[in-house]
Amino acid sequence: MIPDPQRLLEWCDRQEILDCIHRYCRGVDRFDREMILSVYHPDAVDDHGLFVGGPEEFADWAIAYHRQFQEATHHIVTNHHCELDGDTAHTETYWLFSGINKDAPSTLHFGRYIDRFERRNGRWAIAARACIIEWHAALGVLPMPAEALAAYAAVGATARDRSDKSYQRPLEVRRKPG
Repeated sequence: MIPDPQRLLEWCDRQEILDCIHRYCRGVDRFDREMILSVYHPDAVDDHGLFVGGPEEFADWAIAYHRQFQEATHHIVTNHHCELDGDTAHTETYWLFSGINKDAPSTLHFGRYIDRFERRNGRWAIAARACIIEWHAALGVLPMPAEALAAYAAVGATARDRSDKSYQRPLEVRRKPG
């Protein structure tokens, strides 16, 4: 059976939009300013509560904020709803943010990104974003056995920049001894 071309184009649009949201999470966690900027149109507005403004200012603010307050961060997205209307899409994406804080207990935050995407010159990007924070919690310290900590360290350190293993091309991994 030959797929309906319109449905195939719609699927591609949805995937490009979701890829954009995933790229946002990776860009913020890796302090990759170029990647963060790639998810927005230049005239976009992002309302993150503590910050409201354009993409350039947002990227600088987000990187500085996370660098100042956290040792590590994970932006994770889950449920995603996308309504396509021609060259405009409205999305709601549930997110989870975890931060290993420098001077306070580690925290979890949950919320939603409410986005208006626009396709301009064939490129889907965020034109407007509201970051809704719905709840947060402090995390306790979980003691880890020395063996577990050694296993974590053996795979290599993470980095919050382009030296992170996720940028390595081609990916190289350790070989099993023997």
